[in-house]
Amino acid sequence: MYFVEVENVVKQYARHLALDHVSMGITRGKIFGLLGPNGAGKTTLIRIINRITAPDSGTIHFDGRLLQPSDIFRIGYLPEERGLYKKMKVGEQALYFARLKGLDGREARKRLTHWFEKFDIMPWWNKRLEELSKGMQQKVQFIITVVHQPDLLIFDEPFSGFDPINTDLLKDEMLALRDAGCTLIFSTHNMVSVEEICDEIALVNRSKVVLAGNIRDVREQFKENIFRVHVTGDYVVPSPHRLYSVLSVRQTDRYTELTIRKNGAGSNSILLQALSEQYEIHLFNEVLPSMHDIFVRAVKGEPEQNACT
Repeated sequence: MYFVEVENVVKQYARHLALDHVSMGITRGKIFGLLGPNGAGKTTLIRIINRITAPDSGTIHFDGRLLQPSDIFRIGYLPEERGLYKKMKVGEQALYFARLKGLDGREARKRLTHWFEKFDIMPWWNKRLEELSKGMQQKVQFIITVVHQPDLLIFDEPFSGFDPINTDLLKDEMLALRDAGCTLIFSTHNMVSVEEICDEIALVNRSKVVLAGNIRDVREQFKENIFRVHVTGDYVVPSPHRLYSVLSVRQTDRYTELTIRKNGAGSNSILLQALSEQYEIHLFNEVLPSMHDIFVRAVKGEPEQNACT
């Protein structure tokens, strides 16, 4: 049973169909990447899960039952458009939002102090938000999102405005939250981040889910039987071979790197044996496509886009 299950959700604004019978399942304790080009329907779906808006039809199940109004206290949402008060002191508004999420004053201050010290922003507690850099404002927003220890966290482009060091800090915190049992929905255009932290993904395009599943399985779906091989010794241009084609050759001081494509459906062990008859092999790796490549191919509508799970 999924922790969050979206079933046949439809949402239309005037003449624009934002979501067209969208269904997906999000596993408890995983980081779920919600991907898609601008205008695909991702933010609409996030707002429906967060009960900001309602679907025209379809259902959202949360923790084994229909999503209820009280479930918002079990959800933390970091929207792409940030919503803090620039003239208000940082600590005051952090306490304000923590109280809105059900914490009493003493517990709210205790938890916020922990996070502010962890993120090294405690000296800014009594500063107005507008006095903070964009990255520090983002840290405050992140803290407000997680302070009530929700079961479900939704992050919409959370790394916007962060330098590489603070991006890594946030990624580490997201992984730690997952490892502590929290479920995360992570919407982003940064495919490198998806590969680094996501366990599962769904790709939405033109209001429909066109690809979904475990990230390793998705990359397997799109593989093209390409391998990277490091060989030593004098490289000789090979004669055509029925098992493989050489796509490129790159020579270094220590080895020659071949990029090859396996021809046909033969096993990798047979391919490796054929190569070893001609070269001394030090590395043999299958090259899986990046999530960036998969995103582009699926959105452009190549045949693999129908391979949904």
